[in-house]
Parts: sequence; C-alpha cells; structure tokens
Amino acid sequence: MQFIRLGKLVLVVVGVLAAMLIGFIVLRFGGALSQEGSPVPILSAIAKLEYSDKDRMRFHTTDKGSRYVSANSGQDRYAPVKAYLKQYGWDFKEQIGSGLMFERNGQSSVIETRFYSKHYFLWDIPNEVIS
Repeated sequence: MQFIRLGKLVLVVVGVLAAMLIGFIVLRFGGALSQEGSPVPILSAIAKLEYSDKDRMRFHTTDKGSRYVSANSGQDRYAPVKAYLKQYGWDFKEQIGSGLMFERNGQSSVIETRFYSKHYFLWDIPNEVIS
C-alpha cells in the first residue's frame, strides 16, 4: 500500500516539475516561441549556448548562409557578431537600425539582427561574407 502511495507521489512531483519547466519556457520566451517557425532548433541552440563558454551558437545552415543566436548582454550586445566577422577581415562601420554594416576590401555588407526575446537575438551570415 505504501509503495502505491510513493509511486503516486513521485508521479505528482514529476508532473509539477514538468509544468514548472514548461511555464518557465513560456514566461522566458513568450511570443517569441512561434515567430521563427519551429522553436526547437533555436531553444536547443540557446541551451547549448547557456552551458558553453561561446558567445554565439549556430542553429541553422542553408546553401545561402548560416543563422546564429547570441545572448543580449546589454552593453555591446552585438560584440559576438563584430568579433566573428573580424575573423574574416570585416571591419564594423556603423549600425543602421537593426542592421550592422561591415566593410572589407572596398565591399560592404549588412548583417541583419533581430530580437528573439529580451534575452537573445538572432543574426544571419550569408556564405559570401565568410568566404
């Protein structure tokens, strides 16, 4: 009899913890969950980002480019984008709205950024920028 009660207690505790986890995700990301299609790749990249020492995490690659997620640090939130492009010889010139303008060898490129939530932002890098 006590074994059955213990089993029910464990089931209730697991259910409450699962509900709390789902509630935390909904509160943390809110409406952002559906803005980019399936949130699974982005949330997976955010989880990896949180448990790594990296400042960016790639979550999608196509034949045109790659998509990244970075934490919104507040002070210089776009530092991960600037540092990444600096590796490929691009110099940051200016911010134009949510776009960041870079120059290299007389060419210019604008990297689009957008907030995913108040804690994270997404950015796209075309393949020609890193070639």
